[in-house]
Amino acid sequence: MNTDFARQQMIEQQVRAWAVLDVNVLEGLKEVPRELFVPDGYEALAFADTEIPIGHGQWMMTPTIEGRVLQALGLAGGENVLEIGTGSGFLTAVLAKLSAHVTSIDIHDDFLDSARHRLDLCDIKNVELIKMDGTKELPNGTFDAIAVTGSMQTLDSRLVDALSPGGRLFIVLGDAPAMTATRVMRFDVDTWQSDTLFETSLPPLVNGALPPQFSF
Repeated sequence: MNTDFARQQMIEQQVRAWAVLDVNVLEGLKEVPRELFVPDGYEALAFADTEIPIGHGQWMMTPTIEGRVLQALGLAGGENVLEIGTGSGFLTAVLAKLSAHVTSIDIHDDFLDSARHRLDLCDIKNVELIKMDGTKELPNGTFDAIAVTGSMQTLDSRLVDALSPGGRLFIVLGDAPAMTATRVMRFDVDTWQSDTLFETSLPPLVNGALPPQFSF
């Protein structure tokens, strides 16, 4: 397989074609070698617009969804980012390319170990990987952007609280098959809004919905 050609086709025929037009996002997807982040035996599917199983009942998101996640966050290079669900580490790597620092949490040691190894191969240093159950706790502090890589039935207020003023959150909400990709933007301490971006479906976060819930 000609990986450079396949990568370019992924970006132009899949990601850009699904209204991902942010030049920084497209460049980030181009720079990170996605083929290094798929499980052994799935290299031929690295650039296909399909979910890839990574173990523990979890899946690597499609390139189009990854592109839409990144575009929704609108990263400019100086942000402090939280990722809930490290998974394969590919989205982690692209987030790191587009921001100042990424804190990524996951409950599975093997996901964290694998992501750490792959990030090292890509010489990506601005990532902190933490074993943590996002349904029970979040890292201290606030973040300019938060990406949740598994779905929730409804929004958890702690995620809004963890956004800095001006911050943006991407999350998929609802029950399959009627889930909606949602962006939450926090304007100041007391003001925020949510926008529905598109319909999709993602596996739920491990251990279910996050309490307590928040409604708009």
